[in-house]
Amino acid sequence: MKKCKLLQKLLSGSKDIRFSEAVAGAEMFGFRLDRIKGSHHIFVHDHVPELVNLQDVKGKAKAYQVRQLLEIVEQYNLQMGDEE
Repeated sequence: MKKCKLLQKLLSGSKDIRFSEAVAGAEMFGFRLDRIKGSHHIFVHDHVPELVNLQDVKGKAKAYQVRQLLEIVEQYNLQMGDEE
């Protein structure tokens, strides 16, 4: 899926976001997988002190976790492909 289309899907607030799409969205903004503990996939960013937690539940991402990711992206003004 193209970055622009993926971003639109994430921003739409849909509860039908695949886990792989949520991971791609996090990586698109410069987050990288730090560790996995059970179903929790913890992502970190070099310029963001907060962690992003995403869970894979039957192939879907939890909607509130996708919202939290987007709030962090907005709060820290991260850009797509941000590698600063």
